[in-house]
Amino acid sequence: MLVTTDSVEKTIGAFTRLDQKGDKKAMNKLAQRLQKEQPFLLQHAAAVRSEHGDAVGEAAVFYATLVWAMFDRAQDNAGTLPRLTPQNLADADKIVTEELGKLEGLTEKPVHERVAPALVAKQPHIYAKLAELLSEDVKENAMTADTAATIIKPTEVVIEAFDAALSGARPGEKQGTVVASNKVGRNEPCPCGSGKKYKKCHGEAA
Repeated sequence: MLVTTDSVEKTIGAFTRLDQKGDKKAMNKLAQRLQKEQPFLLQHAAAVRSEHGDAVGEAAVFYATLVWAMFDRAQDNAGTLPRLTPQNLADADKIVTEELGKLEGLTEKPVHERVAPALVAKQPHIYAKLAELLSEDVKENAMTADTAATIIKPTEVVIEAFDAALSGARPGEKQGTVVASNKVGRNEPCPCGSGKKYKKCHGEAA
């Protein structure tokens, strides 16, 4: 499934409005839905936090959430996105690593250009927006170039994983009732990687 420019722009518009309004209730609702529907996606993005710290971890989670929302909007009325699995994400990581490894002088390129043509071809509109947002965030000092360089690959992995799940290249889980193993106890760490207990983070409005 190709995510269109229209879906990408509508997603950005929706996120911008939420941010401008400071609508915490809506943002919490979105975060709760993501935690319920895509726990492994959150774990994948939040893993960056343990190695690189809170600011980088939060940026990785935000960009992963943005990609999820783009694919979700593109689904329109076709149902809920497949739940990404750890295996799909691990396979996506290998593919992204291999494709990036084919590029010469990767680390010399501006961060927003550190993408592989073969991956861009699958979801060109998402990649175009990703490059634009990262470039803008660095230029406006919303994040450092080092942070952008750290989160771009995990974000590409999420794009590859969703693309594979929707195209049938690699499976995702059909959404249904969240199984007990994916539930988070109120006193357990929040899956978003904040370091807070779930009841004090995304479970606060539950």
